[in-house]
Amino acid sequence: MSADATAGPGPGADARSGAGAGAGSDGPRKVARVILLDPQDRILLMHGFEPGNPADDWWFTPGGGLEGAETREQAALRELAEETGITDVELGPVLWHRYCSFPFDGRRWEQDEWYFLARTSQTATVLGGLTELERRSVSGTRWWTSEELLAAHETVYPTRLAELLRRLLDDGPPGAPVNLAPEIV
Repeated sequence: MSADATAGPGPGADARSGAGAGAGSDGPRKVARVILLDPQDRILLMHGFEPGNPADDWWFTPGGGLEGAETREQAALRELAEETGITDVELGPVLWHRYCSFPFDGRRWEQDEWYFLARTSQTATVLGGLTELERRSVSGTRWWTSEELLAAHETVYPTRLAELLRRLLDDGPPGAPVNLAPEIV
C-alpha cells in the first residue's frame, strides 16, 4: 500500500501493514482508520515501507480491515490496539470517507476507508500486535504536531492529511463525514 496503507506510496496503511487482502468479489476492502489525537492535539502516525524496498517509505494513520461481522467502530479500536498498544481511547465521529487503490507487497489493494476521530491520553506505543506482513513493513510510530505535518517533506497518506488535520483542529469535526477525492497510486 501507499503511505496511507501500511505500505508503499498508496493510500492505505492496513493492507501494507499486513492485514487483509485486496479487493474481493464484494468490492473494495472495508477499512477503519483512526485520527488519534493526544491532549496536545498531536496526531499519531505509523511509519511504513515496501517490504522489499525500505527506501520506499511513508507515514499513515493506524487502522485496518474489518474482520468477520465486526463494525467499523470495532475494527478501528481493535486495529489501534493491535498496531499501537493504545486502548485508552475515546472514539469519536467518522470524519472522512476515502477510496484508494495502490500496489503493495506485490499486489494491488483497493480499499473503502472510513476515518474516525479519537482522543487519548495514552501516548506510549507498543508494536507488539503486528501481523507478519506488518512486522516486515512497519518501522515505528510518531506523534506529529499540525505544524510538523504541514512542514514535512515525507510522504504521508492520505496525501492531504496535513490540511485536513489543520481544518479539524481549527473548525472541529464536520457535521457529516466528508468524501475525500480517491487516491490511486
